[in-house]
Amino acid sequence: MGYENKIDLKNLAPEELIAFLSGLGKERFRAGQLLRWIYRRGVIDFAAMTDLGKELRADLAARAMISDWSPEATEEGRDGTKKYLFRLADGQSVETVRIPMDEGRATLCISTQVGCAMGCAFCLTGCFGLTRDLTAAEIINQVCAAVKEGPVNNVVLMGMGEPLHNLDNVVRALQILYAPDAFDYSPRKVTLSTSGLVPQMEELGRRIRVNLAVSLNATTDAVRNELMPVNRRYPLAELMAACRRYPLAPRQRITFEYILIGGVNDSLADARRLVKLLHEVQAKVNLIPFNEHPRSEFRAPTAEAMEIFQKYLLDRNIVAIRRASKGQDISAACGQLKGKLDKQ
Repeated sequence: MGYENKIDLKNLAPEELIAFLSGLGKERFRAGQLLRWIYRRGVIDFAAMTDLGKELRADLAARAMISDWSPEATEEGRDGTKKYLFRLADGQSVETVRIPMDEGRATLCISTQVGCAMGCAFCLTGCFGLTRDLTAAEIINQVCAAVKEGPVNNVVLMGMGEPLHNLDNVVRALQILYAPDAFDYSPRKVTLSTSGLVPQMEELGRRIRVNLAVSLNATTDAVRNELMPVNRRYPLAELMAACRRYPLAPRQRITFEYILIGGVNDSLADARRLVKLLHEVQAKVNLIPFNEHPRSEFRAPTAEAMEIFQKYLLDRNIVAIRRASKGQDISAACGQLKGKLDKQ
């Protein structure tokens, strides 16, 4: 039986794995054993899973498989930022970035789609358009591949694609990340970024806990309509109302990502409007200088503009962090490595 007729166990959330094993007449606790072999030990050969009976191992080998990834290409920056390009079974490709943090910790930025349908004007991934969703296995395999090179302390779904455009597979992947027998991440260690799909935001809040980051990037509908076409469907007033309704744990905040683009959204007037937009939202703001790339005429803000913008927010008791750009000497923006290699 070829792989095409077998189920990839990495596509199954823990409860789905229990149901799959139940169909084989096996007990619930076998799911925990399998999760530990797959995610804690990185074992993909059923024959090596020595605490499973021979009959179960034979059944699994006949009906299932476990996918495993290695990067096709990598780039590493002087600051330790590492970008991986993964080639998928159908020939498509996605990117993942390991970002070094303090004291040997690392954050992994993972993708959820091949390309993206959102069409944001500042985003290189949007230039590719949307090819397809990633499966849960393809989302989770980015983490599996990265942890082979060392621990990953935080996971952010901020790579290629709009996570809420692929909600079912993303929720399934989050359930695997949180499972005590798998990766055992706390929801506080995982952040999902959205361009502002309001109905899916509300469904996400009902289905699973995760830190929410909203890609805002403008303080008027006119500018956001130009930068982010999703705003024409869910304008700022509707988006901010959804943010106020989003369920948050005590002391939890929604992160608002604000890419500062020189001469477009980086004025003091923008800072004033941003303060008003964030009224009654438990919020923090990540200020991100635009990462220039050849396919865009947009420019990075000046250091002075960034400082003035941040100071205005801080003076009004809004947590505003200037996010340091990592990996600027490599293909750092989402889609740059893919674009470079796919042209070869």
